Amino acid sequence: MTAKRPLSVLNFELGTLIFVNTAKYKVHKNVDNRLELHIKMEKINLQEKLFLFDDYWNPRIAGELNGQYVKLVKFKGPFTWHHHESEDELFMVVKGRFRMDFREEASGQDEKARTVWLEEGEMIIVPRGIEHCPVAEEDCHVLLFEPVSTLNTGNTENELTRKELAKI
Repeated sequence: MTAKRPLSVLNFELGTLIFVNTAKYKVHKNVDNRLELHIKMEKINLQEKLFLFDDYWNPRIAGELNGQYVKLVKFKGPFTWHHHESEDELFMVVKGRFRMDFREEASGQDEKARTVWLEEGEMIIVPRGIEHCPVAEEDCHVLLFEPVSTLNTGNTENELTRKELAKI
């Protein structure tokens, strides 16, 4: 092709062999008998996705972009103290509220703790290496944005660790 085309639509002449992952792309014949490849872009309704599960501290994958997962999770009660050596995390409250407790060092000493409350519509980015512990007194729905490699419990492995995440 000599002319650049938008990324959302690529045209192919008939007879071209196309291998397509149908989960991401849709191929159909154009009115002038050319095949068009459309990248599947659909909106995601966070409330509908959050309605699909009831358990706490078990993130689900709602989307993926640029090596990052968009995850949905429900919080209730305390999580576990942990940090991530290589990944930053974004937490955004969709419904409810929670607090994020921080320790300045991964030493386990509580005397240097800091607390930030997050309300509906607010978000916080936790930089890599910062020990943190989310706590929700009531049911709280949260969107997470973090690298695909991020383990929910970071450097800590326990009964709350989820190595395999479901897609919703």
